[in-house]
Amino acid sequence: MLNSRLKMRRAKKRGQVGSVLIEAMVAVTIFSMGVLALVGLQTAMIKNSSDNRFRAEAQLIAQTHLANMMAYGGDASVYISTVDKNKIKAQLPNGTLTFSALTNSMVTVTVGWQVPGGRQHQVNASSYLFDVMP
Repeated sequence: MLNSRLKMRRAKKRGQVGSVLIEAMVAVTIFSMGVLALVGLQTAMIKNSSDNRFRAEAQLIAQTHLANMMAYGGDASVYISTVDKNKIKAQLPNGTLTFSALTNSMVTVTVGWQVPGGRQHQVNASSYLFDVMP
């Protein structure tokens, strides 16, 4: 009787050999998928942070040019002719600066940029300019 019980226990153990190894492999696979998801999330956050930084920089550049035109007090086209449009390339990747509606009543400043391998972005800022009364 004792031998038959011992044989049954050994038979049960043989059926479960390697189950711990399979459970460990499944756990490592699930953990690895979680780590890969976190790496993807971190990459997306870095990209979005970079995009937001460039957008804020472009908006600041556009608003600064509008404020300078208002403070200039003269003709908007005279101020625009003094602006170095190549300077923006040092501030933004592939940066562009354009002025439109060159009248003293309304001016639009457009700042564009494009990160390598990315798409073209642009920010517009408009303002009414008024002549200073003597």
